[in-house]
Amino acid sequence: MHPTPLFRRDSWLSLDGEWLMNGQPIRVPYPPEAPLSGWNGKVPRDMRYEKTFTLPEGFPKAGNRVILHFGAADQLCYVFLNGRPVVRHEGGYLPFQADVTDFLQPGENSLLAEVIDDLQHTFPYGKQTLKPGGMWYTPVSGLWQSVWLEEAPPVHVEALDIRPEADGVRLTARGNFDRCQAELRLDGQRVTAVLAAGEETYITVPEPRRWTPEDPARYELTLRCGSDVVHSWAALRAVAVQPDAGGVPRVTLNGRPVFLCAPLYQGYYPGGWFRPERAEDYEEEVRRIRALGFNAVRVHIKVEDPLFYEACDRLGLLVLQDMVQSGAYSWFFDTALPNIGLQRRPDWLPGDRGRRDFFRRHCLDTQRQLQGHPSVIVYTIFNEGWGQFHTSAMYRTLRENDPGRLYISSSGWFKGYETDLDSDHVYFRQKALRPGSRPLMLSECGGFTRAIPEHVTGGAKKYGYGETESEDALTGRILELLSGMAAPAVPAGLCGVVYTQWNDVEDEINGLYTFDRAVCKVNAARLREGLLRLWEGVV
Repeated sequence: MHPTPLFRRDSWLSLDGEWLMNGQPIRVPYPPEAPLSGWNGKVPRDMRYEKTFTLPEGFPKAGNRVILHFGAADQLCYVFLNGRPVVRHEGGYLPFQADVTDFLQPGENSLLAEVIDDLQHTFPYGKQTLKPGGMWYTPVSGLWQSVWLEEAPPVHVEALDIRPEADGVRLTARGNFDRCQAELRLDGQRVTAVLAAGEETYITVPEPRRWTPEDPARYELTLRCGSDVVHSWAALRAVAVQPDAGGVPRVTLNGRPVFLCAPLYQGYYPGGWFRPERAEDYEEEVRRIRALGFNAVRVHIKVEDPLFYEACDRLGLLVLQDMVQSGAYSWFFDTALPNIGLQRRPDWLPGDRGRRDFFRRHCLDTQRQLQGHPSVIVYTIFNEGWGQFHTSAMYRTLRENDPGRLYISSSGWFKGYETDLDSDHVYFRQKALRPGSRPLMLSECGGFTRAIPEHVTGGAKKYGYGETESEDALTGRILELLSGMAAPAVPAGLCGVVYTQWNDVEDEINGLYTFDRAVCKVNAARLREGLLRLWEGVV
């Protein structure tokens, strides 16, 4: 499958497979911490990735350009082709690219990527730590997403922004052209439009078939710019906050209330760590989540591979996307004090302007990366006070950049900022949830542990928020939480529940599945019925 299915051309060449890192074999696109990479020994701070390749006959066609793509490299990356500098990139979660046509040579080519990863907190780093334990995990370094070459005509589309709406789609194509043609197709219907370079064009679709989890309809989208052809898709959907018949604020999808049931999703996989072994594993993961009765997933403090979002779009799984946090985390200030009543914190921290500027840019770049995916309907900006700053200003910046989504400014316990949805995290107990003038998301809860000895991958210490010993006990604890804490708040405006968490990760054994996905630790039918009961008064 093409590494970026939302923007793909037919002529491309994968550079995945065997590379050398510091003179030793390594398999890309798996990080050296992952068994599938084949790396042995300690992972160094400085990683020198080398790859030699020969372009196949006919690639590229005479006069065409060649673009080198990196899906992600953690954290600093300097790229050289045949000894000449090509591109420099900062940050570990987003893609970068460069036109390398003028750097290629006949016969063998030498590609070098120098990657430095010392887990600088200036850059977003998520759950990575050099001292794993509890809710912190083994880090991910180096090249952990695909590397490939793509062929494009001299005049071509360089980027495509897709903004889904209920009755049409807004498209902006950028590149060194004057105009290109867009075509949408579904169920025999064909809609065309001419796009001027860099200008947003709204395409109305007659008799629109709107995207929902029950009917994840996608319109095939083709852009033609001379001999350049780019394939993509678009969907029609609108998400908003609207009052129901009783005046209670609800999250709506295409004008109809939707109740969001999601597991907390860390995005760690057996073998590949930050990514699964096969592209098909993303589809299997989404199907497993849907099979337990969830209609959404909270992607927690990580940006997933594009293939994951493609599976969510195609199979109808709503995505609640976290921004990747940076800065120091303090258990005392960010967790302990809020849980004993401190519900407001200083909204400005001195001495970290560079980090704040990078985080702001990273958020905007994340929005651009995920812009076209209809499944992505909510962004969480800050989680539990971690790295939090200028909260209301960040909300306004991101909402203006992408008004087609909803925003949780501060997930957890710090209140009083501009936001679309309020948020609560509740562990170790049940409490009365009191929605206010906005819909309330119970955006973390549960976390009950159940150890499956043959499938535990962490150390001797086990981490979670309440122990159970059997499938019945774990399922019962979850259903008690749903009926005792969540269900009574639904009539007043509770809009969703996020259960912690989807799968075990190292010391954390509070997953609904084991880390290897071999064992579902709950009774699937009972959990599915319990989740569906939450929807009854809303949908």
